[in-house]
Amino acid sequence: MNGPVASLNTVWFALIGVLWTGYFVLEGFDFGVGILSPLLSRDDVDRRITLNSIGPYWDANEVWVIVAGGATFAAFPQWYATMFSGFYLALFLILVGLIVRGVAFEFRAKRASASWRRTWGAAHALGSLIPALLWGVAFVDLVRGLRIGAEGHYLGGFGGLLQPVAIVGGLAGLVLFCLHGAVFLALKTTGELRQRAKRAARWLVAPSALLLAGVGSWVGAAVAGTPRPGSLPGVVPAALLTLSVLGVVLVGVSLVTGREGLGFGVSALAIVAATGAVFTLLFPRVMVSTLPGRSLTIWNAASAHETLLVMTVVAAIFTPFVLAYQAWSYWVFRQRLQRPPLAAPPAPRGAGGGGTGPTLGQ
Repeated sequence: MNGPVASLNTVWFALIGVLWTGYFVLEGFDFGVGILSPLLSRDDVDRRITLNSIGPYWDANEVWVIVAGGATFAAFPQWYATMFSGFYLALFLILVGLIVRGVAFEFRAKRASASWRRTWGAAHALGSLIPALLWGVAFVDLVRGLRIGAEGHYLGGFGGLLQPVAIVGGLAGLVLFCLHGAVFLALKTTGELRQRAKRAARWLVAPSALLLAGVGSWVGAAVAGTPRPGSLPGVVPAALLTLSVLGVVLVGVSLVTGREGLGFGVSALAIVAATGAVFTLLFPRVMVSTLPGRSLTIWNAASAHETLLVMTVVAAIFTPFVLAYQAWSYWVFRQRLQRPPLAAPPAPRGAGGGGTGPTLGQ
């Protein structure tokens, strides 16, 4: 199937890229806060505050990935079928992580036992870590290429997804999400917790920039010699990757000057640019095959034109309402979170005294 560049096939490829970008920006700080919560919290009050910082947002943020999956299924069914069969175990693990994280939110406060709360806090951290790592692995694999057969089936196993470059990509995504979460936590909290979050963010700047630059160079070198008919000039993904690394560096600068809001904005920009680099490097393919002539493209993996036209009309009507609602919810819950006056900071280790003070409720 052929057509002009400005066709509905291209439009829906771009829209799916926007959906994944929105998911990584919004869910990325949820993942980061969840992973860092046990490391940055000094008592149960801190842990409750970290969870409260993302409590109003996390379930709405997950809607982005549901819509991205649904849009892929409707607009590019062959892409959906091949990706979900090839990444079956990886996506199953991601789903388990997301379920565990959601359950941890609800179960943690059901009992006052310290061990119960620690257990569910650890479960929440693990449920955040698994998707943060595996999403990076999956998207590097999309660009790097997989063994796709003539009927669009992935010919490898789970081990075939865990190539060294994909693992580095997973680590890059994990560290970038942790940086994003640390900056968000610094923006939403006060006192010692805010200072610990800022210190963690500053420590994460260098590894985030190095991993992003490293995996980008590695993937770029790997695909440099492969034929990519109809693709965008290589300078486009390269420029986006450079912008992503620059955004990470600017996060460090903004934290030094005490401007957490700017830091959160540029960390979001870094994620936007990194995701954009992936999708512009893919275009016009949706999944790259290491076997000649087997790659899926926006033409051979797409639904009928009439389907795409109906989807476009529906998206144009309902998307503004969804975006307006989510923007309103972020505005309503924009205030910083503070420790209750009676919940004093925990005493230094080795100091006398009993408990850590009263804890926050649900």
